[in-house]
Amino acid sequence: MEFRHVSVLLDETVDRLVTDSDGTYIDCTLGGAGHGLKICGALQAGGRYVGIDRDPAAIQTAQIKLNQVDCRVDLVRANFSEIKQVSQNLGLTDIHGILFDLGVSSHQLDTAERGFSYMNDGPLDMRMNPDDKISAFDVVNRYSEQSLAKLIAEYGEEKWAKRIAAFIAAARKERPVETTNQLVDIIKHAVPAAARREGPHPAKRTFQAIRIEVNGELAILRQALLDGVQLLRPGGRICVITFHSLEDRIVKRTFQELTKSCTCPPSFPICVCKTKPLLRLAGKAVSPSVQEVEDNPRARSATLRVAEKL
Repeated sequence: MEFRHVSVLLDETVDRLVTDSDGTYIDCTLGGAGHGLKICGALQAGGRYVGIDRDPAAIQTAQIKLNQVDCRVDLVRANFSEIKQVSQNLGLTDIHGILFDLGVSSHQLDTAERGFSYMNDGPLDMRMNPDDKISAFDVVNRYSEQSLAKLIAEYGEEKWAKRIAAFIAAARKERPVETTNQLVDIIKHAVPAAARREGPHPAKRTFQAIRIEVNGELAILRQALLDGVQLLRPGGRICVITFHSLEDRIVKRTFQELTKSCTCPPSFPICVCKTKPLLRLAGKAVSPSVQEVEDNPRARSATLRVAEKL
């Protein structure tokens, strides 16, 4: 199946990311290569694009889409947490820009057998890298009820987390929860009818929480951002697109920490820490336009943050 994906905040991101048409740019979340194709289109023959993704389908699609571009292209199957090792392996020393698009691709959501979607029935999987050992099936069927409640509450910010975990624990005593539709039905029974009538799909937050757990998304994000900033040349930019508050909070706080010039207590009469800021914020956070949300409802929750290395 073709890896289909509509890239969010495409023009806004590439316009802020590419500052030198002969520069080197790392796309840490290749996906459907929508951003990659746009970045390569902004580069001349002297430019270089590096696309990283842990999903083999993304790499295969990018090889086709980026086959005719003018700049140099390197595609690497890896987790974005390995950005330092990838850069070292490719001999990258002068990086002008780094992009993290933290959304799940439309291809992954729409391919039922990947098990990401609460709208399509499929096996409980949710692995961005199909070779990873732990799947959504393992989380749902083998985590304790207390562990499930904790991760659904923390990663899904779901107020009915304890009730959902209890219903899952009861259901799996009868038989394993093997499909996305089974899990959705359990969640619908757990969430009170009045709550189901308001807000997003009742399974949305729980599916988000399980997906984050399966792929270790939040655990690796902060360090990957720090590694990316370290790799950037002075004047280079880091662009991050988030899709929920947990991710955005990590990005925002990390950027804030790296823009601080002094960490001394306010009571100190003079600075003794000698801390210098590594970044400056390149404008305010950017949200999709009304038109983009109408064209692509999945863009609704996206936020773009951009910072420049000093």
